[in-house]
Amino acid sequence: MNIHEYQAKELFKSFGIAVPRGQLVETPQEALAAAKALGTFPVVLKAQVHAGGRGKAGGVKLARSLEEVRELASQILGMKLVTRQTGPKGKIVRKLLVEEGLEIQKELYLASLVDRQKERVVVMASTEGGMEIEEVAKETPEKIFQVHVDPAYGLLGYEAKGLALKLGLGQDLVAQGTKTIQGLFRAMIELDCQMAEINPLIVTKDGKVLALDAKVVFEDNGLFRHSNLQGLLDEFEEDPKELVARKQGINYISVDGNIGCLVNGAGLAMATMDIVKLFGGEPANFLDVGGGASKDQISEAFRLILQDERVKGILVNIFGGILRCDELAKGITEAAKEIELSVPLVVRLEGTNAPEGREILKASGLEIIPAANMADAAKRIVQAVSPA
Repeated sequence: MNIHEYQAKELFKSFGIAVPRGQLVETPQEALAAAKALGTFPVVLKAQVHAGGRGKAGGVKLARSLEEVRELASQILGMKLVTRQTGPKGKIVRKLLVEEGLEIQKELYLASLVDRQKERVVVMASTEGGMEIEEVAKETPEKIFQVHVDPAYGLLGYEAKGLALKLGLGQDLVAQGTKTIQGLFRAMIELDCQMAEINPLIVTKDGKVLALDAKVVFEDNGLFRHSNLQGLLDEFEEDPKELVARKQGINYISVDGNIGCLVNGAGLAMATMDIVKLFGGEPANFLDVGGGASKDQISEAFRLILQDERVKGILVNIFGGILRCDELAKGITEAAKEIELSVPLVVRLEGTNAPEGREILKASGLEIIPAANMADAAKRIVQAVSPA
């Protein structure tokens, strides 16, 4: 689950990470009041959307007077912000963070995330703040410093201080830097984050170390431990189909393609997407109904796929275990009849009650293309959606 910058900063403050003074607003009038309350100029107006690259897209502006605050807030609020991460559809700006302007001496990078190859949390730091870390890694990898944290001990004091020193923080700033690094790691662990990032982490001319930006991605599977965090979800920022799926307990991610995939099990779902591409097709989604999905969840998953106008065909790939193939077949037939299926449907069923499931599909009257195995299923659905 993603959250906004202003929300991430509030969380960071509780872990001892210093952030600029600021206030969230939703109207130009509120922006004026917030600027007056800060009592200093310039102020920065920052669009609050779940995407990076906001500044380049016109979503971050500097205002040097109340008149500029009114003018710029009116421009940003309600605009469609298009960045590399949003894609051409963009995102509508509904909230604005009004923040004090600061004299920046240095911009740094700091993050804590999971290194899946080494199976540890890694704390990363770089002197190249404000840039995309992928570009830094590609162009100047020697400027990225890492500590892979031993889970038995956590991030040790000397490790955090070592990173602070490598960032070029002198003795007058190293204590602030160390505290920030330790706080970010604690936030990552205690809040069950996939990633906690500060880019840039700044050093001001008056000697303060502050998180100028903040990004947090929570691990969805850990949210049951944090009921207070679930309310941070901004439904306006979510794909409507993914939001429905989340509420139904379905793992669904929309991607660019025209072949809808309905699969049980994350590994099998990824393998299905891979084999569709192997045969020249493009999957429209990742969809894992899970091992214990109900008939209703199957029906809802099928509806989600069919609501995507790009979908020109559907591949169902099920290995029945806890999820019986006959239950799956009932869910498919109910949803397909209700929505009036008008695209090719290829089904591969194996496992518990597979013969019964095939009979249900056969008796449904739907035009279903049966498949013997995964390769056969992928080949058939690609052929079915390809122009004659």
